[in-house]
Amino acid sequence: MTTGQVDRAIRTYLDHLGIEKGLAANTLSSYRRDLRRYREFLGQRGIDDLGNIAEATVTDFLVRLREGDDAHPPLSAASAARTVVAVRGFHKFAVADGLAGADPAAAVKPPSPAKRLPKALPLSDVEAILEAAGAPGTPLALRDRALLEVLYGTGARISEAVGLDVDDVDTEEGADATVLLRGKGSKERIVPIGSYALEAVSAYLVRGRPVLAADGAGTPALFLNARGGRLSRQSAWAVLVKAAERAGVTKDVSPHTLRHSFATHLLDGGADVRVVQELLGHASVTTTQVYTLVTVDNLREVFATAHPRARDA
Repeated sequence: MTTGQVDRAIRTYLDHLGIEKGLAANTLSSYRRDLRRYREFLGQRGIDDLGNIAEATVTDFLVRLREGDDAHPPLSAASAARTVVAVRGFHKFAVADGLAGADPAAAVKPPSPAKRLPKALPLSDVEAILEAAGAPGTPLALRDRALLEVLYGTGARISEAVGLDVDDVDTEEGADATVLLRGKGSKERIVPIGSYALEAVSAYLVRGRPVLAADGAGTPALFLNARGGRLSRQSAWAVLVKAAERAGVTKDVSPHTLRHSFATHLLDGGADVRVVQELLGHASVTTTQVYTLVTVDNLREVFATAHPRARDA
């Protein structure tokens, strides 16, 4: 191979992306910046021949991205992943175009972004939101209180809650009352419904829903809008946002926040993670285990403030 081969290969690849693939100018600029940094790294290693780049070379470059150097700060997992994608695309192109005989980047996977811990509200905030939803006592207020109690009391997704029909809630069993939720992939699960949610739903069914249903066409939906039709996801979201505003809860609040709070509060109270998995309708316990990270943080905080040997002297 001749001197400057890596430089020429990168130029050829960028021309390919811009002319044949028609990448947007900003995207092309990002690729150019990422590959320039890769070229600098190879130059520091004295590598100017595609045939001298090994898988370990690309892996070392990924490590450099994450650790940083004198000229560059460390990159986040997401930014490093974007750069690795550019490098993988370059080497794949080099092989396809006959510029190299092997692809040293094929087995190098971009780093996974750090798991974002779900946001859970303190119980006091949840209670304030629930109280703010039902204060006026009108049919819509009764509906709103029942909706929010169901979201927090069962851990339902917003789509599952608005998808409920009246017959999906078994209120006859009292303390053993249940609700039938239809989750992703049409999977059904029966979950307990607590006394507070049951009381709110019962009040709504008696004093709220009949009034709203009078203007509708006889839908079996549990939660109705002001015209008697099934409540939409967007309207249910608005119900929560307005209740949070009235309660003075300034954090970002969404229906999923109540679901996260449901799971976190259960685990904080000693529930088994597999029980919470079933309640949430997660296909894998791995999905549910992200909530255990939250509770571990809570444990650390309590330990640091309460244990006599954990505090600073």
